[in-house]
Amino acid sequence: MTQQSSTHAAVWTAAAGILFDLDGVLTPTAAVHERAWQELFEGYLAAAHPEVRGYSESDYFDHIDGKPRFDGVRDFLASRGLKLPEGPLDDDPANDTVHGLGNRKNRIFNDIVGAGVEPFEGSVRFLEAALDRGLKVAVVSSSRNAPAVLAAAGLSRYFPIVVDGTVAAERGLPGKPSPATYDYAAQLLDLPGEECVVVEDAVSGVQAGQAGSFHSVIGVDRGAGRQALLDAGATVVVGDLQELIP
Repeated sequence: MTQQSSTHAAVWTAAAGILFDLDGVLTPTAAVHERAWQELFEGYLAAAHPEVRGYSESDYFDHIDGKPRFDGVRDFLASRGLKLPEGPLDDDPANDTVHGLGNRKNRIFNDIVGAGVEPFEGSVRFLEAALDRGLKVAVVSSSRNAPAVLAAAGLSRYFPIVVDGTVAAERGLPGKPSPATYDYAAQLLDLPGEECVVVEDAVSGVQAGQAGSFHSVIGVDRGAGRQALLDAGATVVVGDLQELIP
């Protein structure tokens, strides 16, 4: 084992639990989210605000990545000086409201995911290595689709504890970059936060881990950028979780 891999392994092997983000960490569905957001906002802006600067790839990482869905809608609109009525939580996806646009994005996402999801092989190996060491695990995701994605990827059996966007709403927990959802997952695992590792690929998620009293924060660079994740508070950044296996 190289000195670097030994250093990387040290950020989790002494912990008692690991709290995984889902999209971009365990499954490649972050790319599906990104595609769905692009389709949503390109269509919305073209139809309703053709005078406004169009959607670009950087918008996903600057305003949306890792956040609860409706916060992503609000923050992107604010970046263009736009504001829409909230609408009811279950608003029709055809309506141009915050909840309508968020539900439209969700419909696009589910249409894509319906074809199936393959988890990252290195992430599954790391997950199994953690379980072999006796660590407890949970998923903490801003997405309300987390259970469906876990099922589609064949990962549900690993995670009896899932704190997703639906749980956060029911419990009144603020979304990332607040550490509240991670704190709640640690409670459900019956572990102090200081004994849990946060694993994230989004800047807002790393910020959530940094804001809490966790053992460490592992950043997985799937596009946010190594330095951006380090600046947000990651203890270490890897390109694939397999790099962390001793």
